[in-house]
Amino acid sequence: MVPSEAPVPAHTTGPGDTVVLYGEPGHRHTLTVHLDLRCPFCKRMENGLGTVMTDAADQGRLTLHYRFATIIDEGVGGSGSLTALSALGAAADAGQQRFAQYLHVLYAEQPSEEVDAFADTGTLLTLAGEVDGLRGEEFDREVREGTYLPWAREVSAAFAASGVQGTPTVLLDGTPLPVINPMGYAVSPEAFLAELPRV
Repeated sequence: MVPSEAPVPAHTTGPGDTVVLYGEPGHRHTLTVHLDLRCPFCKRMENGLGTVMTDAADQGRLTLHYRFATIIDEGVGGSGSLTALSALGAAADAGQQRFAQYLHVLYAEQPSEEVDAFADTGTLLTLAGEVDGLRGEEFDREVREGTYLPWAREVSAAFAASGVQGTPTVLLDGTPLPVINPMGYAVSPEAFLAELPRV
């Protein structure tokens, strides 16, 4: 659990508020998306399917639950996954749409796995400038000061305890969905949407 004095971002749910929510809470269908912000396969999935997923939530087909890992930090070294996750927490405070837009920007601009650029809050703030209305005194302070680093550590610990073996992993109501094809790229939006419940 996050220490009681440690802040948690808006639009979070689950044990310890370690899940970021996109869409209406309590929907009968939940798409749980497990990501690592430095994971190159997550980048391929997000670039191909990220807006498809949020559009489905916007259309009322499901609610998105985002869970995050820091596997690359632990395996390659560095702190970019954790630091970027803390910045995403600050983006969640600015609303679900800005959170999703910032997530998309982070993956669009993701450095190579060996480069720990996301450990630099200046880089994270520069990228946040690509999201209309995200930069501001409060957001910038939360990113620079690492306001949500304790929360990000708990999010990472919750992933480690979840039993999920890697990222990206996507579950629809607990059942795995294919999001990466045998070539290592995102499945087509059409193939992905065919797996989702109808409105």
